[in-house]
Amino acid sequence: MRDVARAADVSVKTVSRVFNGDPNVTPETRARVEHAMKELNYVPNTLASTFRSGHSHVIGISVPDIVDPFFASIARSCDEVSRKHGLSTLVTSVGDDPRGQREAVESLLARRLAGLVMVPIGNDHSWLERWQSNTPIVFVDREAQNLEATSFTDDNFAGAQLGTAHLIDHGHKPIAYFGDDLSLSTEVQRQAGYRAAIEESGCEFDDRLVIGNVSSRQAAADALEQLEQQSSRPAAIFSSNARTTMCLVPVLKKFGLPLVGFGDFPLADVVNPSVTVVAQNPSQLGALAAEHIFESLARDKMTRPNSRVLTVALTERDSCTI
Repeated sequence: MRDVARAADVSVKTVSRVFNGDPNVTPETRARVEHAMKELNYVPNTLASTFRSGHSHVIGISVPDIVDPFFASIARSCDEVSRKHGLSTLVTSVGDDPRGQREAVESLLARRLAGLVMVPIGNDHSWLERWQSNTPIVFVDREAQNLEATSFTDDNFAGAQLGTAHLIDHGHKPIAYFGDDLSLSTEVQRQAGYRAAIEESGCEFDDRLVIGNVSSRQAAADALEQLEQQSSRPAAIFSSNARTTMCLVPVLKKFGLPLVGFGDFPLADVVNPSVTVVAQNPSQLGALAAEHIFESLARDKMTRPNSRVLTVALTERDSCTI
C-alpha cells in the first residue's frame, strides 16, 4: 500500500479508502490510485489485515460430512449470508471422530476466524471455552456438551413423536426405530420422542426394535433380515435421520414395510414409494447461525449464549400407507 501511495502521490489511508470503495474520494484521486494499483499489480495482504483487525475476513464452518445433503445445505446457507456481509467461508468436513474434529477446528480457529459455525460431534466441547472470548462460536443441529454456547437446533423430540404417531394412526404396530450413532444428542432426543409416541398409543416399548449403526445399505439389509426372524417383527419403520433413510429405501421394498423418516433428502418425493418425512430446514439453521455471528461482530462483543429450537412438520407422501 505504501508503494501505491508513493506512486499515486497520496496517503496510505487514501489507498485504503479507494480499495474499499469509499465514495468520498474524488474521481481524479481515485483514477490515480487505481492506475497505480494496476501498474504495480497490487493485491491486499490479508495476513497484514488480520494482524491489524485482530481477526480474518473468514467464517469457519465445521460439519461431519459435507457430502451429506443436510450438512451441505447448512454450509451453503452460511456461505450465502457471509458473502452478503463481504466475508468468505472456510469449510472443514471432520467425519465422526471427536478428536479429529478438535484438531481440525482448532487449526481453523488459530487462523483468527471472524466466527465459527459448528455441527458438534462427541460428548465434550469444553475445549472450545478458551476460544470463545475472541471468536463467536455458534452450534447448529446439535447443542454443545459441557459448554455454554448459542445453538440453533430442531425439535427432535416432537418430530420423532410426530412421525411415529403418524405411523400408528395408519394402524401400523409395532414400529421399529432405525438410526446411526444412537449416542448422539439428536438421536437420544428422537428415541425419546419415538418412545413417547409408542407408550401414548398404549403399546409397550420394546428396546429390541431400536436399531443403531445403520449407515450403509448392507447394514440396513442385515438389520431388516434379523428383525424378520424375531417374534416381535415390526409392522413399520421410523428412521431417525436422512442418511439412514437413504440406506433403507433401496432394500425396504423387499420387506413391504411402511416408512417415515426424520429429515428430507433429494429425490425423496420421486422414489417409489415416495417417502413421508419429518421435514427440517437446514438452510434456515445455517442462516440463523451465520447471522448471529454477524450480530456479535457488529456489537463488537460476544452475545449472551442462548438456544433456539425450530419447529418441524410432517410432509406426507406414500411410504406410510403401503
